[in-house]
Amino acid sequence: MLSSQIKSNEIVFGSCNKDLLEEIIFYGMGLGADFVEIFIENTDNSSVLAEEDFITSVSPSFGRGAGIRIFKDKKDGFVSTNDLTKNGLMRSVSQAIEMLDITDNKKREVFNGLDKHRDYSLSKKKWINEVPSIHEISEKLLVSTKSLKKNNKIITRKGSYSRNLQEVIIASSDGTYVSDIRLHQTVGLNVIASDAQYRSSGSRRFGSSGMPHEFRLWDHEKAANDVFESSMNMLYADYVDAGQMPVVLANKFGGVIFHEACGHLLETTQIERGTTPFENKLNEKIAHESVTAIDEGISEGSFGSLSVDDEGMEPEKSVLIKDGILKKFISDRAGELRTGHKRTGSGRRQNYSFAAASRMRNTYIAKGEHSKEDLINSISDGLYCKSMGGGSVGATGQFNFAVEEGYLIKNGKLTNPVKGATLIGEAKEVMPKISMCGNDLELAPGFCGSISGSVNVTVGQPHIKVDSITVGGR
Repeated sequence: MLSSQIKSNEIVFGSCNKDLLEEIIFYGMGLGADFVEIFIENTDNSSVLAEEDFITSVSPSFGRGAGIRIFKDKKDGFVSTNDLTKNGLMRSVSQAIEMLDITDNKKREVFNGLDKHRDYSLSKKKWINEVPSIHEISEKLLVSTKSLKKNNKIITRKGSYSRNLQEVIIASSDGTYVSDIRLHQTVGLNVIASDAQYRSSGSRRFGSSGMPHEFRLWDHEKAANDVFESSMNMLYADYVDAGQMPVVLANKFGGVIFHEACGHLLETTQIERGTTPFENKLNEKIAHESVTAIDEGISEGSFGSLSVDDEGMEPEKSVLIKDGILKKFISDRAGELRTGHKRTGSGRRQNYSFAAASRMRNTYIAKGEHSKEDLINSISDGLYCKSMGGGSVGATGQFNFAVEEGYLIKNGKLTNPVKGATLIGEAKEVMPKISMCGNDLELAPGFCGSISGSVNVTVGQPHIKVDSITVGGR
């Protein structure tokens, strides 16, 4: 287990802490808080990096701490600490109270004690003994990076692995009292190819949650072949000509554009900031009728799935957009309080040093009825984006994303590979132009950074057709 020897009168992982947690919460309520939340975390993380034919980095890390959040009216104060003793937690509560400048400690809200403990960790305590050892990880990464060396044009080969094992306890003045263990593993391969003045790169990432044996089942040979072929296809590619054109975005990681450009605009944090153009568009059409978009945390094994969110609520399947109509926002506790949109089990944080916020989990455009070939055949002159690279997104949904692997579409057929393409647009303008969705939905793991730090997510979609978008190029 993650637990270490803990002093008395201190939070103990794997034990009942009900009496101590209740005392801390009663203390905060007595100082005038409307609501008190305690998030306690214990982590055991490891990462391994292979470069060429050597392991160049092995980085274990451990952490333990608590985040205390106090609400008064619609304001909240947050303090984090590494001191999990009774005195340390009470000190943090006092500091959060002071942040809100609460002077009237007349008790208005009633705390009736914590509910029965909901322990989601019972079946997961064996995971720490089931995940691969550093030795096993290193051996497979080295085999993987060796598989990337298929010709002398490959000049850089990298493989990386990371594992995050997290144990949490969540308690709050509405009676919430839960425990959980989370496991996330991710592995990635990366190459750079070069031949004289020509240069290209290729990368793939794979990840899962709650599956200790997943790394052992990973088909590293297939992954290496995919990365190698991508880099070779793009090595001698011509530069794309800029202009407005129809585009087909591949499934899986192609969903990063929806995630970044539209998904964030449907989080209640954006309503609170006044930065989403969709704030007053509930039950109105914001996308083409072919588009149904979902955010959920329940897909087994997916990188963004969780048994319970960081506010102690079980996740739900949220249909954000149905047939082009905006149906729901992604909401956390603060979002519900300040915007009126009900919580969706989406309160998430990187670790105890962040307050939870409304964040995406597994977010994807639902599959349609068309084949990939249908989409490509419908375009006489356009671009096929097989793999997306990095990009940037503005506060209100403006985006600019690089195309890592792209091909011209001519007369309904894929033709020459092209490089240097970027997709430029704005969510509210592009969403109505997604006219066709394929029947081949796939998800891809990733990390999303926002107000509450970096969290595990999946992005996804089937192949989709955008009727017209600005393509930056030569």
